[in-house]
Amino acid sequence: MDPFKLDGRVALITGASGVLGLHFARVLHAAGAKVVLAARRTAQITAAAEALGPRALAVTLDVTDPSSPGTALDAAQERFGPCDLIVNNAGIAVTRRVLEQTDADWDAVIGVNLRGAFVVAREAARRLVAADRGGSIINIASILGARVMPGVAPYAAAKAGLIHLTRAMALELARHRIRVNALAPGYIATEINAGFFATDAGRAVVARIPQRRLGRPEDLTGPLLLLASEAGAHMTGSVLTVDGGHSVSSL
Repeated sequence: MDPFKLDGRVALITGASGVLGLHFARVLHAAGAKVVLAARRTAQITAAAEALGPRALAVTLDVTDPSSPGTALDAAQERFGPCDLIVNNAGIAVTRRVLEQTDADWDAVIGVNLRGAFVVAREAARRLVAADRGGSIINIASILGARVMPGVAPYAAAKAGLIHLTRAMALELARHRIRVNALAPGYIATEINAGFFATDAGRAVVARIPQRRLGRPEDLTGPLLLLASEAGAHMTGSVLTVDGGHSVSSL
């Protein structure tokens, strides 16, 4: 299991106050990395960092604020050194049909899910290049980057853009020993969506998944470690789909 170890690495996880962000932070920490939990809401990540101990730090990061990524990375570097592992997990969705989506809805979703990921990745990559260090950037995409469903057009567009951005950045940054990959989950069970999946409509969604179940945060553990560690050293520009077969379900 040594290729999956992350001893000596420094990981920044955006959107770390959410279910998946906290899970990613704990997984990377358990693998040996120093972890920087970053989010707009700091109360939860501060408590999580304190629980993890001295190899964890909580920082304020708003991916829609152009100056915020640099400030967060400065704080991380002051404590642990340069961040050489970035997990772009921050994301939002606005659920409305296309005819009801507003310009503000579009700008907000694209701003966090696509532009925000780009700004964080670019800032981190610039620092790694300046330090002549390699690293790994993992963009959290979605199966909605490849398929669509009603009500979340800006989200689907953002995730499709994030997948292609992943490939474009991978091409340009490979010469600097920086790998860029995407993780594309399907539906993951959380307390936030538990109510919906208990309804008839929610059960109908689950019935379309070939494995007949929702994903769990721990289903993303192995793929995350593969992309983060030397076990995936020859992977860049890849998209790992973890969805129980949902994206290949029959029409």
